[in-house]
Amino acid sequence: MPRPTRLLAASTALIGSIALAACGSTDAGVSGEGPNAGQTINIVGFAVPEAANKAIAEEFNKTEAGAGVEFSTSYGASGDQSRAVVDGLKADYVHLSVASDVERLVDADLVSEDWDAGENAGIVSTSIVVLGVREGNPKNIQGWDDLVKPGVEIVTANPASSGAARWNSLAAWGHVTENGGSEEEATAFVGQLFANVVSLTNSGRDATQSFLGGTGDVLLAYENEAILAAQSGEGFEYVIPETTLLIENPGAVLNEATPAANDWLDFVLSPDGQRQFVLTGFRPVNPEAPGEADLAEYGLTPEDIEGAADPANPYPEVPHLLTLTENFGGPGWGGIADKLFSDGSDGEPTGIVTEAIAKSGKATS
Repeated sequence: MPRPTRLLAASTALIGSIALAACGSTDAGVSGEGPNAGQTINIVGFAVPEAANKAIAEEFNKTEAGAGVEFSTSYGASGDQSRAVVDGLKADYVHLSVASDVERLVDADLVSEDWDAGENAGIVSTSIVVLGVREGNPKNIQGWDDLVKPGVEIVTANPASSGAARWNSLAAWGHVTENGGSEEEATAFVGQLFANVVSLTNSGRDATQSFLGGTGDVLLAYENEAILAAQSGEGFEYVIPETTLLIENPGAVLNEATPAANDWLDFVLSPDGQRQFVLTGFRPVNPEAPGEADLAEYGLTPEDIEGAADPANPYPEVPHLLTLTENFGGPGWGGIADKLFSDGSDGEPTGIVTEAIAKSGKATS
């Protein structure tokens, strides 16, 4: 059965105030300054992991490799951020929503072709797609099929700019194709879903703000966005569908990065780094059991996950958890990205999702 969970709602102003400030080493927790002291790591990322990266940076500054390292950050919609780096935005490390946004940097000779060769296949953070609902779930949203009913208003980000929106759309597509439905049925379902969209925002964070501001009945969101919203003093109830998708966010060091960036990536993937992701609502990277969160491995108990709806089980098992690798020809997005999100050479939509958005009239909203 889908799992409804509840988070407390409060002020809508706080979530956007979380920022990764420049961090020095005056309270580094180590004696003196480390080998990377004085270096600045320029982080360019999609909006969602900003709070987690801030917490990780504070812990990194306490290590020998991180003592004296400072940070400069830029966050926004994943696709926009990736294109900005290609256009000259300074970056040493990118933390983006989808691997295709890193591949754009590979094509521009800014990131090595083997960036995803490690055990984690380049993934630094994970979550799942959930359905955010209003307090008390007045529309009785229990799963994907409820989203295409008449009168249900949906908020989601735009896959043209947002990696979060691509995960949302692929989860909706997989709900049909990975449960015995045909591609024709999945295409019809996606079309019905986007016909019910009332807010198509630039980024996943913008979608959350739109929903918290009162727009729509359902928010297509990351699980960690719901938990982070509660940690920031605001929140919403959400449903984890029986079938949903593992979100896998890549991180990569650029070819011309400052040397400290490689130590940073190592720390991000270490238990100490992953612990901060878990504390801010993400599920830890687990190549052997994707989506599972063994809190004890990070010295945590369920009660440590502030803002989780169920203190006894903050990251519940999903009955049918889809992954890019197991269900859609991954690792990486490969042909599924073209099938769902491509545009023709003349800019006309040719992908199934982009066509559905165009037909809905929401493309420029």
